[in-house]
Formats: sequence, C-alpha cells, structure tokens
Amino acid sequence: MRNLKLLSISLFLLLGTHFSFAQLGFSHEIGAIVGPVQFRSDYGVRQDEGTNFGNSGFGIGIIHYLNFSYSAECNCYTTDSYFNDHFKLRTEISYNKTKLEHHGKWAEGNKLEAQKLRAHTGEANNFDIGMQLEYFPLSIRDFQAFAYRFAPFVSFGIHYTAYNPKAETSYGDQNILNADNFWGAWEPGSIDPSPGSTWSLVSSLGVRYKLTGDSDLMMDLRLQYYGSDWIDGLNHQLDSNKYNDWLVWLNFGYIYYLD
Repeated sequence: MRNLKLLSISLFLLLGTHFSFAQLGFSHEIGAIVGPVQFRSDYGVRQDEGTNFGNSGFGIGIIHYLNFSYSAECNCYTTDSYFNDHFKLRTEISYNKTKLEHHGKWAEGNKLEAQKLRAHTGEANNFDIGMQLEYFPLSIRDFQAFAYRFAPFVSFGIHYTAYNPKAETSYGDQNILNADNFWGAWEPGSIDPSPGSTWSLVSSLGVRYKLTGDSDLMMDLRLQYYGSDWIDGLNHQLDSNKYNDWLVWLNFGYIYYLD
C-alpha cells in the first residue's frame, strides 16, 4: 500500500507538471521503448563478463515528450530560443525484469561455498516513473524539417522506482531466512526480497532517426543508478560491496508526433 501511495503521488505530480506545460501550447510526442537490460548488482563479480551477460533481462516502457520548439495552438514554431530548439522534456513509465544468478570464480568448482552461491538465484522487478531533460546539440527545428536524418542527444533525470525482488535457494532446507544456506561470509539478514521504493538517477546517450514527418525511430543507451542496494534483494555488506545496484539498458523506440 505504501508503494502504491507513493507511486500515485509521483504520477499525480508528473501529470500536473505536464498539464501546466501543456497550457503554454507546447506540442506533444508519444512513443514506446523496449530493449535488453544488464543488471549490475551484488550477484556475481564486478566487471566480470559472465556476470554482466548472464544477469541480463529486458525492459519496456511508454514515453511522452514536450516539444518546446513547436506550438500546437497556432500550428507554428515557438519563439526562437536556444532552449526551445535544443531541449525536450521526457516523461516515462517503464518496467524492467532480470533473472539473477551468481557467476565468476567464486561460484566455480565443487567447494561448499561455491555450491551455495550457485544454488542462490533471484529476480529484479522494477517499475519506474520519472522525467528526463534531453539535450539535442543539433537544431530540433532543422531535424523536423529533414535537414538531416539523425539527431543525437544526451539526457539526465530522476526516476521514482518501486522494486519487488525475488530470492530463493535450492541449498539445504531452502529457507531464505537461514543464513547457513548462503555464502558463509555474508552477514545474517543479507537476503531480503521485501518490496520497497527509492529514487534513481538516470543518464543516457542516444540518437533519433527521422522516419517520416510525424514519426522517429530512437536508440538510447541508459545508465540508471538506484538510491538503494536492496533492488535485487541482496545486500551482503562486505567491504567489496562499494556501490548500490545499477543497470545498463539499451532500448529501441518508436515516437509519434501528436501535434
């Protein structure tokens, strides 16, 4: 209930902000994104390719843009300013899911601790809602007029994340509350798949391709850093655990200009 309440408040604030901008007559774009996710967490070994590619999932989302360069009220360009011609405000609702396993040297071999690691699996499930400000180095107006087909961009924003991880083990009595079923060096309580919520920082590098006068294709490489280390349901609290959970998401999208 707490997550649902916070999510409702965040959605209300986002919609309210966009409604306020809409009253100024800016035009709108809507689209969908999908693509593979690499979830970087306490599962596996940092900078190990087996971990990075083994703990991969997918993400999907719906996105909305406020285009400051064009006015829907008069069907004309807005006042020519650098901000209007190089920035867009993006709102997103998205979901990502990743199956998690332990990879790397510590999970290899027949030693007891390695068996415990391999028996321990999890799942990250995250629902996101948030905003990003996108910067286009090239003119948005020129791009819309087919002066060029490709328009690169960078973005930065903040998302609210409601997470609901899963954890299980096939070792011992299979009880996730029993520390003896997991890696011996971890502190008791290191496994906690309880749902929760946090804020996350989002940064991306991408490009749009002008498909038609009313539509674009998009490719976007995202880094998302969470404000919590419990997104995956594991926080072993060792000295080697230097960062909170984060992910890399390569998404592909289709964007349609509403007005």
